[in-house]
Amino acid sequence: MASIVFRLNNVPEHEADLVRALLLENDIDFYETDAGRWGISIAALWVKEDQDKLKARALIDDFQVLHSQNMRAQFQEDLDAGRVPSFWQLLSKSPVMVITYWALIAVVLLITIVPIYRFFNS
Repeated sequence: MASIVFRLNNVPEHEADLVRALLLENDIDFYETDAGRWGISIAALWVKEDQDKLKARALIDDFQVLHSQNMRAQFQEDLDAGRVPSFWQLLSKSPVMVITYWALIAVVLLITIVPIYRFFNS
């Protein structure tokens, strides 16, 4: 019976490609489903055989441990080398995006706080 071995929701494309390559290298027969037009289906990698599920899951678990360690090490290297942008660098690079995010944050805070303020002052 077909089983999900790896969900693709919110997974970066490069990581999904690495998992696909891992399964292909180990001769695990799999197929992929996407989330569909409206994003309500399951985007995942599936295997057909139960014995492949256990093998694939073990490979993917090992891959995820190594991948997360590598990503943390890369982030730390970037941080140490000053390649992680500061707020001011982000603001100078894309001011519209930063201002839009701050405006959205302000709107959410107003929507949250104003009714409470009115309730206690009425």
